[in-house]
Amino acid sequence: MKIVLTLEFCWCRSILRDTLDRTTASNQCAGYGATPNNQVVGVGSGSTIVFAVDRLAERVHQEKLNIVCVPTSFQARQLILQHGLTLSDLDRHPELDVAIDGADEVDTELTLIKGGGGCLTQEKIVAGCSKHFVVIADYRSNSKALGQQWKKGVPIEVIPMAYVPVSRMIAKCFGGEANLRMAVSKAGPVVTDNSNFILDWKFEQALNWKEVNTAIKMIPGVVETGLFVSMAERAYFGMEDGSVQVRDALVK
Repeated sequence: MKIVLTLEFCWCRSILRDTLDRTTASNQCAGYGATPNNQVVGVGSGSTIVFAVDRLAERVHQEKLNIVCVPTSFQARQLILQHGLTLSDLDRHPELDVAIDGADEVDTELTLIKGGGGCLTQEKIVAGCSKHFVVIADYRSNSKALGQQWKKGVPIEVIPMAYVPVSRMIAKCFGGEANLRMAVSKAGPVVTDNSNFILDWKFEQALNWKEVNTAIKMIPGVVETGLFVSMAERAYFGMEDGSVQVRDALVK
């Protein structure tokens, strides 16, 4: 089934103008346009997705749509339940019609850096199980090349016992440095939903991201990387002036 990816720009802006800031309105516009009826939808994580779920829930309840949602994280699961949407999982729905998620950075080829919120592995699994993967992002995530806007590096989920050798191997093979992500509200490192650690790799220069992604995943102890290569087919960016910029993946 071909996904209808149309935005109702004027209608959405007129409804939201008095209550939301411009970028928020644009994010909700994207959420409004990306999902038709009778779909299984992967729901991503992060601040931008909150707006998309708000709009999705509004459509579902107003138009009596049949939408089943598969979350990528505990946060996404709670959003689905709080909005009264139908919750499912990959056991019951191993193939999704569309996944909608945010991104920390998006380059001109729709290569993404994701995982700032620590949910990169689940996010990549859900995106990989979807027929279509759509990104909804703030204008600050829109970049010509990875690393131009997002300065915190590429998140890499690792088995706890392997974080030191993995960080050393990444620095040796690709340069830069891979540091253990430390928690803010607790002592010690961030622990993912999968009970793993996260390394944030600050690379020094643009690389062949497809090759780098494959090579890093071959290092023993690496669970997944935050590089999403050739996965997204469309990105919506909420701009400062309230408009929505749309970028499609290049057909190769």
